[in-house]
Amino acid sequence: MKTAIWTVRRLGADDVEAFRRVRLEALREEPVAYASSHADWAALSDEEWRDRMVEPVVAAFLSDEPVGLAGLMRQRPSKMVHRASIVMVYVRRSLRGTGLADELIDAVIDEARALGIVQLELSVTAENRAAVRFYERKGFVTIGRIPGALMHEGREMDDLMMARRIG
Repeated sequence: MKTAIWTVRRLGADDVEAFRRVRLEALREEPVAYASSHADWAALSDEEWRDRMVEPVVAAFLSDEPVGLAGLMRQRPSKMVHRASIVMVYVRRSLRGTGLADELIDAVIDEARALGIVQLELSVTAENRAAVRFYERKGFVTIGRIPGALMHEGREMDDLMMARRIG
């Protein structure tokens, strides 16, 4: 069995700087993959960064350097509290294909189960075939498509909506 060279853990209040570093890296390195832009997040105050960590956020660390990220966004209405969305998934390019993304998603799934979530949902750019295949391997199925969901540099891109039951 391969020994991981990284650690994956839920971020706490003391991890704001690590969260900021890896989230801004993700938005800078993969601008097409996210609905938010680097500029959107770079402008946040420290308090707003902390507010974004109220929901579970897990990160991967190589030594003390954050190299991966995934978050969970729970539904709040009483008839929807069994559902949550996986958000902000990112793995540094040099660590892709190593199993790190699996560990991040598994950690988010564990967080979701602990909260009583039974259905996870996510959106992924339809053009990102590698990500779609990864999510399919993790048990997610496509449940819909949003035409023109994102506009990046004047070009519309579709999103695929995917879901997985975990309960």
